[in-house]
Amino acid sequence: MIDRRIKFRHIQCFVEIAQEASLKLAADKLSLTQPAISKTLKELEEIIGATLMTRNRAGITLTKQGKVFLHFAQISLASLQQGLDGVEQEGDQARTMLKVGALPSVAASFMPPVIKEFSELAPKVTVQIMDGPHGYLIERLKLGELDLVIGRLGRPASMEGVSFTQLYSERVDLVVRTGHPLLERPNVKDIVHWPVIYPPEGAAIRPLVERFLIANGVGEIPNKIVTVSGAFGRVYTRRTDAVWIISSGVVHNETADGHLVRLPFDSDMTQGPVGLMTRPDTPPSPEEHVFRLAVQSVIDDLDLKS
Repeated sequence: MIDRRIKFRHIQCFVEIAQEASLKLAADKLSLTQPAISKTLKELEEIIGATLMTRNRAGITLTKQGKVFLHFAQISLASLQQGLDGVEQEGDQARTMLKVGALPSVAASFMPPVIKEFSELAPKVTVQIMDGPHGYLIERLKLGELDLVIGRLGRPASMEGVSFTQLYSERVDLVVRTGHPLLERPNVKDIVHWPVIYPPEGAAIRPLVERFLIANGVGEIPNKIVTVSGAFGRVYTRRTDAVWIISSGVVHNETADGHLVRLPFDSDMTQGPVGLMTRPDTPPSPEEHVFRLAVQSVIDDLDLKS
């Protein structure tokens, strides 16, 4: 049972101090004096019976107990804010919107359960999903047209001005249709004898694919089809002898139901981090807080490793 001595001001002050990493900055933000906010934090620690933060000349550092408490304190504030927003919007039936960018591998496999979970947590929030190549989505994020993006970590130049939080790892697969000749005698060097659907320049997986092919002694691919279109890849690969080099998440459903088959090549060296990307200068909205909860819930359910 929650200790009744814990008040809203305790939670609010603690979260602001943690976010600002400074008593002074947090006090200014809440229009309080530094002694007042320090006293509030001390009261909270005494009620809980644990030290949540350590203070030194460098600023504020969360203890282990503080990190755990911060996670749930932020959830509580986000949920409360969403509830207040819901009350305000009930009269005119207005709906808030969360704009999410998803790379193809995320849109095809990870996003559906996340949206299902989010819809249950925030039924009054409309989610707008935009999928596309890495560079396009990151540009939309930087312009403020998207609230967040989920996808692979891009090249350093493309990630300037973007905050990245890793969620899980994903590899690149080489997939073919059922009954493809390569399945009889799998040899990665032989993919040059068939059309290869290849990631374009600027795609997050392109450097990993190039490294993989070089490491396996694959020479020039004479018949290369360069595209990020998942719709094209799914149809073309099933109807021809093409080899599709693509993130495993893009074809998760097709390989699971047997419409496409992963070639038995060791592609672990193409493992790369998939994460949540945001603008570091923009504080997360209540909707984004709840969306992060949905993301973490799905990761826990699927036992995805970060």
